[in-house]
Amino acid sequence: MVDLADVFRHFADSYLAAYGATMPSWHRRAIDNIRACRTQAMGGHLWRCDTCAKEVFSYHSCRSRACPKCHSEQTQEWLEARRAEMLPCAYFHVTVTVPAELRPWLRTNQRDGYALLMKAAAEAIIELARDRRYVGGTVGVLAVLHTWTQQLVHHPHAHCLVTGGGVSTDGRDWYPARKSFLFPEKALAKLVRGKLKTLLAKKHPSLVVPAAAWTKRWVVHITPWGEEPDDVLRYLARYVFRTAITNSRILAFDQNTVTIRYKDRKSSRWRTCRLSGHEFIRRFLQHVLPKGLHRVRYFGLWHPSKRAQAAQVRLRLTLDQTNRPIPQPAAPSDRKQTCQNTDHSPLPRTCPLCRAGHLVYVRRLTPKNALGP
Repeated sequence: MVDLADVFRHFADSYLAAYGATMPSWHRRAIDNIRACRTQAMGGHLWRCDTCAKEVFSYHSCRSRACPKCHSEQTQEWLEARRAEMLPCAYFHVTVTVPAELRPWLRTNQRDGYALLMKAAAEAIIELARDRRYVGGTVGVLAVLHTWTQQLVHHPHAHCLVTGGGVSTDGRDWYPARKSFLFPEKALAKLVRGKLKTLLAKKHPSLVVPAAAWTKRWVVHITPWGEEPDDVLRYLARYVFRTAITNSRILAFDQNTVTIRYKDRKSSRWRTCRLSGHEFIRRFLQHVLPKGLHRVRYFGLWHPSKRAQAAQVRLRLTLDQTNRPIPQPAAPSDRKQTCQNTDHSPLPRTCPLCRAGHLVYVRRLTPKNALGP
């Protein structure tokens, strides 16, 4: 299988020579991390089989959020933590997409633009939900930023998991939403558009955006997910730690081009696309976020300042549904414990060469001299 790191090792030097002078620091850092991930440059551990006496090198991961080989364990931990926070109620999945006229500015002002987009979407959802015609209380909103399409085109939008009900202002009452209706999509689209326009005007008074961005209708979708949020959580987890493209979608590369596969939304069929090496890297790097910019944010009842109130609501709803047990945080898995112990004495593993013996830990390999004597 073709690896993203292989593609970067082949094309990155020429890309840096052409565009490195104007490249953001986090793009250069992503290139370095991806190329070094699980190689001698990262250091690791030396193992020896107790049967065939062969030595096996296990190198560290870069743990960069731009690397597709990392974060599988973090994704599982994030899912377990979110499951413990879920309320026993219905849920809605809300998607807010930015029009094409606004995307170039968001790409060049990622720190402010993406944060304001998620804030505007969440505030609009909370404001509409507080209307007594719809919910009448404060809902919980988990917003996740997504910036790419299957062909790595810049397409910023926000996915929001919304509780199907809200808590009253005094925190005493819970108002459930209707089974398959949260509020009108047109009303949400108009409100998000207005809020983002106001937030951008305050943050960047001199910003000039084409008038069409504030007059055309924005694309908003609201989908009911029932009372089992696990599916939508797994859907959102793909954008929390995963990158714009996985290794499985990179089919091949040659001296000049990279071939990827993507799923056509209209036909629901897999197709292939061939890009030049530099264009592939450019498309990939535009989805690497600046350091410190959070892709996941919590609003309303799920805001960190509302944790005590959310816990009370969770207990109250659980007591009302006696057949549903109170969610408990999951115990640490063996896989997590193995990862925590790797810096000292990793747990024994089966030898990948002879498949009979077990690997015995020898010593740690430092990044500066991974293959030292």
